[in-house]
Amino acid sequence: MTALRLAIVGFGKIARDQHVGAISATPGVTLAAIASRNASLPGAPHFATLEDLLRDGPPIDAVALCTPPQVRREQAARALAAGKHVMLEKPPGASVSELDPLIESATVGGRTLFATWHSRFAPAVEPARSWLASRRISSVQIIWKEDVRVWHPGQAWIWEPGGLGVFDPGINALSILTRILPDPVFVTAAELYFPANRQAPIAANLALSDATGVPIAAEFDFRQTGPQSWDIVVETDHGRMTLSGGGRRLAVDGKVLSDAPEAEYRGLYQRFVEITATGESDVDLAPLRLVADAFMLGRRHIVEAFED
Repeated sequence: MTALRLAIVGFGKIARDQHVGAISATPGVTLAAIASRNASLPGAPHFATLEDLLRDGPPIDAVALCTPPQVRREQAARALAAGKHVMLEKPPGASVSELDPLIESATVGGRTLFATWHSRFAPAVEPARSWLASRRISSVQIIWKEDVRVWHPGQAWIWEPGGLGVFDPGINALSILTRILPDPVFVTAAELYFPANRQAPIAANLALSDATGVPIAAEFDFRQTGPQSWDIVVETDHGRMTLSGGGRRLAVDGKVLSDAPEAEYRGLYQRFVEITATGESDVDLAPLRLVADAFMLGRRHIVEAFED
């Protein structure tokens, strides 16, 4: 099988730290070029923009869009129109409604559109999903707190409209939640905390539920220092299930059932190779809808200004 020739568009921290290594470790895909105004990779053909790449670059089959979400819709539309498969970093866009035309364009053109949720590929997520499938769930608690200065240093776009603020990491927890629970969930209330000088929240508390009334509480905070917290605790009729480390470790009543090294982005690229072979798309918008609902239902609180 000929390897999928892929270009990374937007070469920031996540592309350097995760995408490059995952591509090199995944059979069936090869890095063909980089398109970025501000960064390049030694040995890889470099272009300032996607337009330059499509016009003057080497032959490619697909693009991975790692640019800020506010500009991805236009880039994805251009790449699909050029006959390329498209991988969207999370979140897949700056709004929910902008994804529908892209899905339609991919379908009509027989190309793949892949809205990625990398945390779903954490090693303990599928074991957690299987374990919960036969249990009665009584409550869920999410604690997802990290230091924005560590994970998004100097990234002003994350504080602008469409950048999501604390929901940029929080949506990772919601992507796991919507994968492991057997029933769909919805937001019932939200408290959103906006720095006085920013347009996106630095913290949020969400109340969610499913149709059976299972209470779900989520705490997101970008102001965490020291150890980071990426935990989901599920109370069931067979004990307390804890998914920790962002989905890396699974334990029930303290007994570890699964604990494996992180390989999320390798899983993403394996999936991308599989679905591009058939032209299938994979676009689950459930996590993004929950964030949109949190903004719709959320009470806004102003907190102290944030300076990077």
